[in-house]
Amino acid sequence: MSSKRAMKQAQKQAYARHRSNITQSRFNQKKRNFAKKSKKN
Repeated sequence: MSSKRAMKQAQKQAYARHRSNITQSRFNQKKRNFAKKSKKN
């Protein structure tokens, strides 16, 4: 029983990490694009 619970918890943590990585990388890309555009102007 405890191993099932541990597996569920591990999956949740991995998914949360995955989601935060996606949002962070998207945010960083926007920052970079903004910096490039502002330099051109």
